[in-house]
Amino acid sequence: MVKIGLGALTLADIEKAVFETGRVGLTDEARKVVNDSYSFLSEFSKNKVIYGINTGFGPMAQYKISEEEQKDLQYNLIRSHASGLGNILDPIYVKASMLARLNTLSLGYSGVNISAIQVLIDLLNHQISPVIFEHGGVGASGDLVQLAHLALVMIGEGEVVYNKQRRPTQEVFFELGVQPMSIKLREGLAVMNGTSVMTGIGIINAIYAQRAIEWSVGISAMICEMVDSYDDYFSAELNRTKKHSGQQHIAKLMREGMADSKYIRKREKQLYNNHIEEDIISNKVQEYYSLRCVPQILGAIYETIVEAQKLLVEEINSANDNPIVDAENGNVFHGGNFHGDYVSFEMDKLKIAVAKLSMLAERQLNFLMNPQLNGVLSPFVNLGKLGFNFGMQGVQFTATSTTAENQMLSNPMYIHSIPNNNDNQDIVSMGTNAATCAKKVIENTFEVLTIEVISIVQALDYLKKTEGLSSQSRRIYESIREMVPEFSGDYPIYNDLKKVKKFMMENSLLKV
Repeated sequence: MVKIGLGALTLADIEKAVFETGRVGLTDEARKVVNDSYSFLSEFSKNKVIYGINTGFGPMAQYKISEEEQKDLQYNLIRSHASGLGNILDPIYVKASMLARLNTLSLGYSGVNISAIQVLIDLLNHQISPVIFEHGGVGASGDLVQLAHLALVMIGEGEVVYNKQRRPTQEVFFELGVQPMSIKLREGLAVMNGTSVMTGIGIINAIYAQRAIEWSVGISAMICEMVDSYDDYFSAELNRTKKHSGQQHIAKLMREGMADSKYIRKREKQLYNNHIEEDIISNKVQEYYSLRCVPQILGAIYETIVEAQKLLVEEINSANDNPIVDAENGNVFHGGNFHGDYVSFEMDKLKIAVAKLSMLAERQLNFLMNPQLNGVLSPFVNLGKLGFNFGMQGVQFTATSTTAENQMLSNPMYIHSIPNNNDNQDIVSMGTNAATCAKKVIENTFEVLTIEVISIVQALDYLKKTEGLSSQSRRIYESIREMVPEFSGDYPIYNDLKKVKKFMMENSLLKV
């Protein structure tokens, strides 16, 4: 069980709670902090003007709300802003978003009553996924529209996905004995005013991006083995002359992954210790950049992924609503912690990095497809009859078009602020849009990697070059061959592509 309130959540905590269907719970200390914050706000707000308790919202904040209307005000806010459209977020992203909101509210800076915490715990532990739409929030007062759909479920309304079926929330709550959130002071605003959906999507993006780069390193190593690459491209000696930690890390992974390969060559043995008399050297002196420069390319991408993970974990552990309730110092502070700039900017950087990863994969794939480049394979890694069969020709189109879409999607969202809300929100982050665009880029990249890894295992079978593979490459080869047996005849491959993509997204290469 992942305990909320033992300190800052770590990336490992988040992965356990979201991917391993681990249960969550609240520590006694966190429960006390939440109750103390609520009690303080209940008393402090009497005879004071506190935004979102006895005022309207946004540009309507100048309107004072009578005491008898204050609870209905919260319901009105939730129901009016449950206005999302577009695709429904997959449960994995919703789960991460709920975990982010639970952790934020449990910090004790929101002044909510404990029922808001409990219903989120129940949703997570029962694997109930609120219906939340991709389109809605502009990321300034946080994810207002997306979080309104979460809040709608928390009060027992709206819809959820439970056991893969879309059903009314009230029906599922009754079936499982889940109690809705009670509205006391500002629970509607506290749930809605925050960055938890963009952060939830973002942290899943960063985890998937980590898996994508692991697979890219592994596949790159397999191609190096296929072409009997020299080892100095990945040597510690070469890569430590450039001071970037990411480059050195990727080079180290490459060396470790190919350590027991029987195909990687020593340059000094081939080109330094033998007298070469050929005017045109048949033994290739250097590989194409898509192989030789893997540490430099993936190193920059790796550092971007690590920084994104660090920032998103910080955001999950932050108070990001408004106003901030400071029970310890006896005050309430109004500000803009809900602004999603950090997440938005980081998602743009992440999607640019992962788009470049897909471009590397597409270039490596093109190398495999073209015998004039690789010099050893049939066109399109065709194991059948040339001219009659087509090999991987068809899927290369898919990889190329998907990479092109990534290049277009990698344009920044962060700079596309559009004022709205009667110009109250005069500059916004577009954080949720940035996160969903990054999500699309990452999913696209796994499609390109899928096509590439199937092509390389076909290539290794064509060359009958599997016995001398490194242990890591052999594991990859066998994992893919379990899903996609060697083929020479043509067949509709789309279901196998879907199967391999799912496997790669769900599994770290380190655990294969």
